[in-house]
Amino acid sequence: MKKLRYYLFSLFLFGLLGCSNLLDTNPTNFYSQETYWQNSQHALNALTGCYQALTNSDLYDAQIPFMFEAMSPNAFNYDNQGAAGDIARGVHTATTLGINNFMWRGCYRGIGRCNTLLSNIERIDMDSQLKSRIIGEAKFLRAFYYYRLNILFNGVPLIIDEPDPAKQATLPRNSYDEVLKQVFKDLNDAASVLPASYSKSDKGRVTKGAALALKARALLQNYEYNEVVNTIEEIFDLNVYSLYPNYNGIFRKANEGNQEIIFDIRFQAPELTNSYDIIMAQYSTQAPVKGLVDLYQMIDGLPIAESELYNPERPYENRDPRFKQSILYIGAPWRNRTATTADLHQTGFSFRKFTEYNESTQGTISNSDVNYVEIRFADVLLMYAEALNEISGPTDDVYNAINSIRQRTTVGMPVIPQGLSKESMREVIRLERRIELAGEGSYFYDIRRWRTIEKEMNEPIFDYKGDLIENRKFDPARDYFWPIPYTEIDLNPNLQQNPGY
Repeated sequence: MKKLRYYLFSLFLFGLLGCSNLLDTNPTNFYSQETYWQNSQHALNALTGCYQALTNSDLYDAQIPFMFEAMSPNAFNYDNQGAAGDIARGVHTATTLGINNFMWRGCYRGIGRCNTLLSNIERIDMDSQLKSRIIGEAKFLRAFYYYRLNILFNGVPLIIDEPDPAKQATLPRNSYDEVLKQVFKDLNDAASVLPASYSKSDKGRVTKGAALALKARALLQNYEYNEVVNTIEEIFDLNVYSLYPNYNGIFRKANEGNQEIIFDIRFQAPELTNSYDIIMAQYSTQAPVKGLVDLYQMIDGLPIAESELYNPERPYENRDPRFKQSILYIGAPWRNRTATTADLHQTGFSFRKFTEYNESTQGTISNSDVNYVEIRFADVLLMYAEALNEISGPTDDVYNAINSIRQRTTVGMPVIPQGLSKESMREVIRLERRIELAGEGSYFYDIRRWRTIEKEMNEPIFDYKGDLIENRKFDPARDYFWPIPYTEIDLNPNLQQNPGY
């Protein structure tokens, strides 16, 4: 648990030493708890540290967010980055260190920084409205970090006080419900004080809508359908969000902060960059597979097996326009030429989202500053449709939510046919989530919520030619949750391992 001690205390190193040019203390090269918390700028610097934890390589800087797609039936991780391939094949064990270790480490780093800020901000004499907003932002971020840990590990040590290694290093795991209760408390507190929007100088900060959207996501994962609907209707009432007309444009740096984005992780070159271009375009380490590609409907709204428009000699023509806006394929325009098998040598496909480098040679390879879109309005609409359908079947509001997404300006797919049963609409919603959010890591969580993972991750995956890539395996008695990193248990025997590891 020595690592946890470091993560919880790391805000001090970042907030106090990393922002020394903004501080007015003596001496200027060292700060303590007693000398740091003096004014509003110190609180804002500390809040920057809470956000900055998101951009670390353990969370959103590099491979991690895209690995979730490869741990679903949508994609293949060809070089087993972060042991994502081991998890997809069901061969990971308690001693496998990879994405489970990164997520544990990265989230507790963020939690420690949030706790340090929340434990000390009351010492500062500052504008009360600004103080309230900073507290709301920090509580949202703490909830975000705990939500991720809880859903992956099924209960973790719940720490909401200032870092104190002597007291916290040997804490046992709290239950899933205990952690979830704190997540909801923090999100409710945040939503009650955060603004619906910001002026240009503060764009990118957490909003009331982000707190409500994350709350809705957590409620949906726990099948609280009525509360999901109520929470999302609060988002609608804000009148802040709508669908961005250009589907692929949602993820472009030039369209940063567009009306569809509810919460994103922001980068800015040259100070803060990521490696999304090299991951998604140069190496395609998380490559889409044929099973996902074949699910894109034809422009008449029918699957490829039923539509007269489908031509196996030209399989990518006349498809749902989201296909070409989401996925690069052999023969597609690519970097001012045509993509070949040498370019897409893993599966024959690559994702187009989160990179500027697939269409031209203007990408930055290892210094991208494209933002990671974590929650967007289309996701909220689909959550709303799913919850409403589970409550009362396919009402007009269910149809309207889905059809608005399908008829986005650059998509223009046919509306869903009327007269569907609750069960048929459920399948429509699930397919729509898989297509609309492809490449965004959502399907990893969706199939766990739907319990369809027991089938979908016990099937083979194939490349563009239909050749077998690998067989996947999922053990429902074990694999719904990840193993606690064995290094953490070695340092703290009070951390009980998850069953089956």
